[in-house]
Amino acid sequence: MIIILTLIIISLGYITFGKVSTLFEDSNEELLNDIAKSKMQVEVLNGCGASGVADKLTEFLRSNKIDVVNLGNYRSFEIENSIIISRNDNIKNAERLAELVGLGESSIIKQTNPDYLLDVTFILGKDYRKLVPLNKRLN
Repeated sequence: MIIILTLIIISLGYITFGKVSTLFEDSNEELLNDIAKSKMQVEVLNGCGASGVADKLTEFLRSNKIDVVNLGNYRSFEIENSIIISRNDNIKNAERLAELVGLGESSIIKQTNPDYLLDVTFILGKDYRKLVPLNKRLN
């Protein structure tokens, strides 16, 4: 009888440990995903000339745990459509950014450059009012 009770207790302990460890694995996976997301480093450049739009986009990106490491003006203010440039082999970051702001994959250009110490360059175009974060904040 004692042997049977011992086996039942051991079995229940094993099952409980398995369930608890699965919960921790799931939460660790979510945590790792969040950490991976927060490591995306982006520069935001104003290519349309409208005052304050790059600041508004930067605020939105940072509130979504994206590290904006550079903010400034593009070499021209004549950019019609916003462009997302993937600067390394991880194009997933550019795709995620495009989805977040409401741009299609056709807005993504891949320009791998080992001299850039960032993942993505976002050039705001004159279509900035169509972007999800700026549409909400400027209207």
